[in-house]
Amino acid sequence: MVKKAISRRKAEFIDTMDCLPVTKLPEGPEWTYELKLDGYRLEAVRAGGETTLYSRRRNVLNQKFPYIVSALNSLPEDTVIDGELVAMGPDGRPNFNLLQNFRSAESHITYYAFDVLVYKGKDLTLLPLSERRRILQSVIKPSEHLALSEVSDQTASQMLSFVRSHGLEGIVAKRSDGVYQPGMRTGVWSKHRINLGQEFVVGGYTPGTHGLDALIVGLYVDKELRYAARVRAGFVPATRREVFAKIKDLTTTKCPFANLPEKQAGRWGQGLTADKMKECIWLRPEAVARIDFLEWTGADHLRHTKFVALRDDKDPRKVVRET
Repeated sequence: MVKKAISRRKAEFIDTMDCLPVTKLPEGPEWTYELKLDGYRLEAVRAGGETTLYSRRRNVLNQKFPYIVSALNSLPEDTVIDGELVAMGPDGRPNFNLLQNFRSAESHITYYAFDVLVYKGKDLTLLPLSERRRILQSVIKPSEHLALSEVSDQTASQMLSFVRSHGLEGIVAKRSDGVYQPGMRTGVWSKHRINLGQEFVVGGYTPGTHGLDALIVGLYVDKELRYAARVRAGFVPATRREVFAKIKDLTTTKCPFANLPEKQAGRWGQGLTADKMKECIWLRPEAVARIDFLEWTGADHLRHTKFVALRDDKDPRKVVRET
């Protein structure tokens, strides 16, 4: 099956390769396209007769998703698979909120495998993606909770039209001749979002009757955490209590944002002045939240924000601007 001479490698967690956010999809015969799926990035490791599910932060998720473990128990021994865990809503589109309620959404959750990094103890990371995909197709046995991520034969413009017309999140472009680069974001894999929404680092909050009134979020620019918005919409009382319970122990006396305080509140009132900062409780930048929004302002703030969910599968240091 594998024609090239490749080295042996232990089947264990490998740092996941990241997609580079782009404003325009790369084009050419060497590029392939897949739908961007809004879910949890999961790595499946089959070793010692057991399958282990790892988030990109190396958290083991077997207890949360035992039926995914069962679906992947057919993997060959000493094999590592990369993919995305996705919950489909009633409209047939990925629904991240449904994925958060995994106990009641079991029948809607599927693991979409898109790469194989180790196969029967052989290191495949230096093989081109086209060869890794051929091996992956022979490894994955589709079932109720397991599928192969499809590669489209459409052009970039055709893919964009399809994604827009179906209200999907975006597109991932991958070079068919590219190797797997663990822990890197080089552009060999690129992603283009259609909707405006992404992950942000939670650096603080303002107190409220259910623990918090608003989250204070930002992202990394040149290794500095920079403030982007205060987020109040998207919460119900139960959600506020749940989020507050998860972030309250991260309290710190130091503001983590490099660009605060700001001199003025600005046209849309999102600026955090020294006076407004007196209301804030600061947090160590360890929590990540998915935020939907209308647009970026000229001052690099967000307008019309809405909280979607906390994410424990994202490394805060890798949260950068995607749109």
